Amino acid sequence: MELMLSFFKIGAFSFGGGYAMVPFIEEEVIVRHGWLSLERFLDLMAISAMTPGPVAINAATFIGYQVEGVLGSVSATTAVVLPSFVIMLIAGLLLGRYKNVVLVKRMFSGVRPAAFALIAVAAISTGTSLKYDATTVIVGLASFAVITFTKIHPILVLVAAGASGVILYLI
Repeated sequence: MELMLSFFKIGAFSFGGGYAMVPFIEEEVIVRHGWLSLERFLDLMAISAMTPGPVAINAATFIGYQVEGVLGSVSATTAVVLPSFVIMLIAGLLLGRYKNVVLVKRMFSGVRPAAFALIAVAAISTGTSLKYDATTVIVGLASFAVITFTKIHPILVLVAAGASGVILYLI
């Protein structure tokens, strides 16, 4: 029940998409409840990013399974999705009607930069907890360059980075 409540809270109070939820997930899973070590959390977040689907839903599924098995997986996934589902249902009904109201426009002007900040915090938190060596730096910079300057899909970059990690760490 505690797992479900934690992921419901994450789903209810996180804005900006899956990566913006990462700091909230980290706080609940590592700091508040101690369900996972930072290293295990980062492994599950990497798997969540590589697996098809929204990263926060994948993370809830993997973390729920790690903490409480199949039932934990189902409950955490349901809990993290439920607030968004309800909010989007209500928003869909109301935004069409009130999208030109100044207060609504101003609210979104405030939420967008906060969502960006949450994504930046997730990137910094993940980046500062990596174990850096030459391979990590090379793969990271190469991945950044390819994603930034080409039209190669990020999934292909993740697959290539995984393959290069296997090859480079075998040497």
